[in-house]
Amino acid sequence: MSDHGTWPAETMPLQDRALEPEVHSRHVERIEAHLRHIAFIVRKRGRSFLNNFDITSPQFEALMVLDRHDNIAMGELCNRLKVASSTITDLVDRLEKSGLATRVRDPDDRRVIRLQILPKGRKLIDGVLSAWRTYLSGVLAGSSVEELEQLVSSLEYLDDLLTKKESGAP
Repeated sequence: MSDHGTWPAETMPLQDRALEPEVHSRHVERIEAHLRHIAFIVRKRGRSFLNNFDITSPQFEALMVLDRHDNIAMGELCNRLKVASSTITDLVDRLEKSGLATRVRDPDDRRVIRLQILPKGRKLIDGVLSAWRTYLSGVLAGSSVEELEQLVSSLEYLDDLLTKKESGAP
């Protein structure tokens, strides 16, 4: 029973309603199916955007990490992308060859190689993100302000929940 007495469940504030396990399970199944479908579309569309910029998904992911964490050590990039050091070496070779990033020896520890994004790499990121935003703008063009605000709120909520779960927070 809630603090609100014996209100019928449909009139109770949402935070006081306990979902039945089967209702929760059905919602989880629907959410998972939507997320899987959205992820498929994002990967498919993302590949087409990246093809226009002559870059692979792993290279773009690495550039995004470098953009957020300039002067990152090679080992840290491996950890953030969850790939082997040999994979990162090849990937960084291609980024350097394309003029998107560069290796720099750490002045305090010559054994450490740091990575820096170059202006051409930042320009590429801007171009890809601009293409994404243009695409999303077209997809969402018929949405009301309220629908857009609800979508942003729901995505922020899910992002927060997933981030907490991934960080090990209760």
